[in-house]
Amino acid sequence: MSAALAHRGPDSSGEIVAGPVALAARRLSIIDLERGEQPVTACSDRIHAVQNGEILNYRELRDELVAAGHRFRSAGDTEVIAHLYEEHGLDFASRLRGMFAIAIWDRRDERLVLARDRFGIKPLVYAHGAGELAFASELTALRHAPTVSARVDPDALESFLAFNSIAAPLTILAGARKLPAGHLLVWRRGEQPRVERYARPAPVAAEAVRGESSEALAAELRERLRDSVAAHLVADVPVGVLLSGGVDSGTLTALAASTLSEPVRTFSIGFSESSFDELSRAREVARRYGTDHHELVLEPDAVELLPRIAAAFDEPFGDSSALPTYLVSGLASSSVKVVLSGEGSDELFGGYYTYVADRLAPALRLPAVAARPLVERLPSSSRKVSLDYMAKRFVRGVSRGPLERHHAWKEIFSADLAAELLSRPPASDPLAPLRRRYAETTGAEPLARLQDVDLGTYLVDDLLVKTDRASMAHSLEVRVPFLDSQLAAFAQSLPRRARIRGLRKKWLLRAAVRPLLPRSVVDGRKHGFSAPIAAWLRVEMRAFLRDVLAPETLRRQGYLDPAPVQRLIDGHLSGAEDHSRQLWGLLALTLWHDHHQAG
Repeated sequence: MSAALAHRGPDSSGEIVAGPVALAARRLSIIDLERGEQPVTACSDRIHAVQNGEILNYRELRDELVAAGHRFRSAGDTEVIAHLYEEHGLDFASRLRGMFAIAIWDRRDERLVLARDRFGIKPLVYAHGAGELAFASELTALRHAPTVSARVDPDALESFLAFNSIAAPLTILAGARKLPAGHLLVWRRGEQPRVERYARPAPVAAEAVRGESSEALAAELRERLRDSVAAHLVADVPVGVLLSGGVDSGTLTALAASTLSEPVRTFSIGFSESSFDELSRAREVARRYGTDHHELVLEPDAVELLPRIAAAFDEPFGDSSALPTYLVSGLASSSVKVVLSGEGSDELFGGYYTYVADRLAPALRLPAVAARPLVERLPSSSRKVSLDYMAKRFVRGVSRGPLERHHAWKEIFSADLAAELLSRPPASDPLAPLRRRYAETTGAEPLARLQDVDLGTYLVDDLLVKTDRASMAHSLEVRVPFLDSQLAAFAQSLPRRARIRGLRKKWLLRAAVRPLLPRSVVDGRKHGFSAPIAAWLRVEMRAFLRDVLAPETLRRQGYLDPAPVQRLIDGHLSGAEDHSRQLWGLLALTLWHDHHQAG
């Protein structure tokens, strides 16, 4: 199991057997380079601990613990976790600021405790059976546990078709589960694992939103961002920034440059297709702050890259932005071990077009329904977030309830099409995790409730999975300052007008960072690390698409009915519809199977 995770920690490895428990850790040396080895044994040898991640407030916690009488052998953050657990028991996790997956074996109480950070930045999967519990950072390792079967979970397959990723707690393997974000797992031999929530970032009630002036809120946000970036730069090795050219990564670059004494190292990916390319904006930011800038222009060689990406992901993963994220991570890993990235900003501050659509839907429902026949006849474009794509999505979902239409605008396969692909009615409701999350925020502003659904599902199960697997494949740690618990709590207290105003997204964030960035970046259209897959599939990848999704391959794998898949291919290649997101997901599923399951 440890060897299977060597890519996550190539610098060293450690193992310990403590009675009935064996712990192993792979290390990417970032803090306390000489003495930070894991597993850690502490507190009179009562506690053994391993972790993946970084505890941002470990120095403050260490000072508190020293004042309380604790004595430390190292200067690293993992030993702090062990002492914090001894001092506070299961309440230890709620005191941690950072990103982490943690395992603690309490030898005295014969209790195993697993913990995952409140936003799910770091992964943690587990399997329980035959009186044993196995856990790891990835299914790649968990597959080696004797009690874990490779049988595919049909509910997870349905989740994948709905979202192009698999919603927690499901995994693609029937016998394995993800520990949800903000949860603990507590286990003793002979008992069932107990999973409980210790933290739930949530929007405030509508009547409790902040009421200060926009100027005051913008100034406070700017300082909270500065504090978070400074905390995320703590390392004993250089830290860089993944610079996409948008406002989020530009902000991180600006604040990092004002904090560090040496030039920030920045890394960007560009495309020859102009509607996807942001290199010019990235260069503006790099020039303004004198960064040590590195960039790569991506040509459509996805035929060679897609199998490598499928191998790097432990589950089927159909978000096409994994490709540029994988490449920019490779570019960065040649220079640094740690980078900052902008995940979480869109969900917290209102950065998606779907949030604008959520606001407009009630007023435009009747005109949109009347215009649907005309909109459906619009020709398909290969440009990023094209007008035809957004218009078709809007009119197809506008008549539904708030949560259902919000999902419809991002849905990959509808329930009817998924049933056709699987040749059976759905066995479960893939939207159940969204419904549960939505039900928990009654009383918050309507838009904040939908943002919270994205924060707890799309961000955790798609964006953070993408960032973690694509970066860790290159032994690169990615830190996400927008998901600092203190910054997030501020964002979740903001009124709707601070997030969306008319057609303008991320209003307050843009106002806060306007003094820091070029106008073209602050007011520019969102691109991010996404790829022009619609055009690629129609031209350069045309033969690859038909070959990988050939009927005989689909019949051999046994997941999908070939007939509806071929209709999707034909419809996309003809230009009648943009099925690129669906087809990319099916490519990912097929390639994942042949790498991870076929043997």
